[in-house]
Amino acid sequence: MRKPAECETMGHIRAEIDRLDEDLVRLLAERAGYIDRAAEIKAKVDLPARIDDRVEQVVQNVRRHAGHYGLPPDLVEKLWRRLIDWSIAREENRLGPDTLRKG
Repeated sequence: MRKPAECETMGHIRAEIDRLDEDLVRLLAERAGYIDRAAEIKAKVDLPARIDDRVEQVVQNVRRHAGHYGLPPDLVEKLWRRLIDWSIAREENRLGPDTLRKG
């Protein structure tokens, strides 16, 4: 692992980006495992996949993290809203449509 300032060639840069991309995919897969477990728990207590208050809490958390790490909060929010929508769709595949749940 090299820090950006330690990279002296494009090969170094590409290798580090590829390493980080693999890490990001691994973390997304780990997150999906938690989403799957959430669907199991929600099914037992008849909760919907989408809980708007929680969606907004997650968005505010990632906006704060983005600012802390020097990334544009608006861009990170857009990315996360896509991730949240994908996660909710994943839950709905297991739970059935939210219109059939209490909320």
